[in-house]
Amino acid sequence: VQLVESGGGLVQAGGSLRLSCAASQGDMRSYGMGWFRQAPGKEREFVAQISRTSSTTSYTDSVKGRFSISRDNAKNTMYLQMNSLKPEDTAVYYCKGTRRRLGSLLTYWGQGTLVTVSS
Repeated sequence: VQLVESGGGLVQAGGSLRLSCAASQGDMRSYGMGWFRQAPGKEREFVAQISRTSSTTSYTDSVKGRFSISRDNAKNTMYLQMNSLKPEDTAVYYCKGTRRRLGSLLTYWGQGTLVTVSS
């Protein structure tokens, strides 16, 4: 599967953005999906994840109540709605897909989309 993020950009603090992650060359329904981010000079960190059927979601504490992860398997697309953005949310955001196949865990990453939040 190939993953392509979009929707990043420059936004003022308190604003909103919606990121999209589109999957191709594969069926997203087979994958648990998640969002990660990497700020300048820092390691990549977990943001949110969603199960294959959207029955389960989880978030890192710093985004709870502000971000919402969702997916539309019919469109092969995952989303991250980001509200009340803060300057510390500035990072490159990556989508990740994982699935088990023949006993192995397969992991795929997108190329990232930059989110910049100005104060």
